[in-house]
Amino acid sequence: AGYPIAEEWFDPHFEFRFPVYGSIVQRSIALELRQALEPWHVLGEEGVAGGAVRYVDSSVERLQVKVTGLTESRHFIVCNGRRVPLHPTGNEGEHVAGVRFRAWHPPNCLQPAIGIQSPLIFDLVDGWNKRSLGGCTYHTAHPGGLSHETLPVNSYEAESRRLVRFTKIGHTPGPMKVPSEERNPDFPFTLDLRRT
Repeated sequence: AGYPIAEEWFDPHFEFRFPVYGSIVQRSIALELRQALEPWHVLGEEGVAGGAVRYVDSSVERLQVKVTGLTESRHFIVCNGRRVPLHPTGNEGEHVAGVRFRAWHPPNCLQPAIGIQSPLIFDLVDGWNKRSLGGCTYHTAHPGGLSHETLPVNSYEAESRRLVRFTKIGHTPGPMKVPSEERNPDFPFTLDLRRT
């Protein structure tokens, strides 16, 4: 309709819905982890005392991996020992991918035989030297096992709870075997850790 709309107007909404979990820089290569969208499946009806319920399987999470400064023929990202299928964004040296994983194990969920896959250990691997240059770790809950019994008082406390789950340490030491790339034809830019 001719109204001017600037893309930066939506930055606060984007940052609220897709917050940054954390980032690292190793040898001028930056790796950033962000929350991503993951649909939750509604399970079938189950009978309970006094009626029926439909549980929602909220145990699967997804995060976005963004890497800048990457040399495509040399470097790659590994998550829990599996290669992340990076995809170029069109910007020089910038790649993105998604990682799906089982974050927690409720009593009613799809694929109940798959256990919790947290923490996620990300390695920035030099394929020529077959070594990790560094990495980071993402936990789906407090890494020390702290269980909060109350809701956050304000946005600062909520942010601090989220940020404590990311650590800039935790890469795989020593020589690394370069894992082969596995691509799911249905989701070619997502590493699904639930798949064997």
